[in-house]
Amino acid sequence: MKYWYLSEYFEGIVTKKLSAVEANLVSSNQHEFNGTNDMKAVFGNADDQKKTFEARFMYLNDFDEATVYEDWYVTWYDARAKSTERTWRSEYRLYFSTTAISKSAHEGDLLIIGKLSDGKLLVVIAENESTVASQLQWLFWITGDSRSWFSVRNELETEQDRIEFASKAILETIGIEVEMKDETFLDKMIELFWNEKFPTTKVFSSYARSTLPEISANDDADEVIMAWIEREEVLFRTLEKYLLGDRLSKGFMTSGGMADVDWFIEFSLGVQNRRKSRAWAGFENHLEHLFKNLGLRHSRTEVTENRSKPDFLFPWITEYRNPLFPTSKLTILGAKTSCKDRWRQVLTEAARVEKKHLITLQSAISEAQTNEMQSHGLQLVLPQKIHLTYSEAQRLWLMNLTWFIRHVKEKNP
Repeated sequence: MKYWYLSEYFEGIVTKKLSAVEANLVSSNQHEFNGTNDMKAVFGNADDQKKTFEARFMYLNDFDEATVYEDWYVTWYDARAKSTERTWRSEYRLYFSTTAISKSAHEGDLLIIGKLSDGKLLVVIAENESTVASQLQWLFWITGDSRSWFSVRNELETEQDRIEFASKAILETIGIEVEMKDETFLDKMIELFWNEKFPTTKVFSSYARSTLPEISANDDADEVIMAWIEREEVLFRTLEKYLLGDRLSKGFMTSGGMADVDWFIEFSLGVQNRRKSRAWAGFENHLEHLFKNLGLRHSRTEVTENRSKPDFLFPWITEYRNPLFPTSKLTILGAKTSCKDRWRQVLTEAARVEKKHLITLQSAISEAQTNEMQSHGLQLVLPQKIHLTYSEAQRLWLMNLTWFIRHVKEKNP
């Protein structure tokens, strides 16, 4: 097993697109798939007896904010085991019971069954043509339609399987938290922030950049922004683990010595919300620092029509509010770490600007969604590294950060 590869978390992956018949089987009470000999590489040899695995089931789409899951079992067996000596034939099958997750399945949905490093299974059904399905196909290197048979991968240490920024984010959507820490700076962070629960995002973003003195805003913009973001993420998780460990050691007990479940749930939700809001704010902080150092005149979250607040407006809000300033010289840029359906919000901001720009860190957005963005006059901007998660057709349209900066400078030299 290599660290920072999928093999660190998975022993093997089995995938297929659900046919109409299979989707009906999954959503009814007859959850049994015909297996293949190749699947023995993941589930083992079941010639003599049934093998039952603990499994977590989840259904994913682009609209539900919270992931719903159920824990149940999956059974792998040879239906002809008793007659094998006579017929020399095996008939492998994969069976699982009814769950609320299985009832959500439809034709074309992507089914992924991963055997985790602890021997349990992760069963994911992703909605057909959704961004999350596109992301999982890229993550697990799933090619082709695969409606007729299961595709099996049990060698997960190729260069494609290396865990980097995009793959880490996708893994977290299916409940796999990638260990991220660098204790090189922990003592310094404790010294700087010992009297705060967590430093403000602006302060912490600045500190993260300070730990990369070899990187300049004048370097390649796409590489710079990713380096700052990745460094802040690692440092934040390192500090978070230290501070949360200290808090968890104290427990969640009432004054009467009883476990306070509500307090624990509130604390847990606070951790998740802080991660999301910090990632978004940190992204904006680094973009603002980059723009300032490159001399790009801009306003951040200033009010335009209908009390909307574009993340970035170029050149200044004063020019935007001046009806004599040419509309052709105005640019707005929305910034979202992930889009889902929230990209539509950008369309309502800064009515004077017809063509909007949106920068995101989200990988492998579905072609259906990027086509819709194009039809609404929205230009997607992505750091160059993340372009690789998109199809070749999509890459012809995508803009990277370097091109966007050049575009703004050409409008207002």
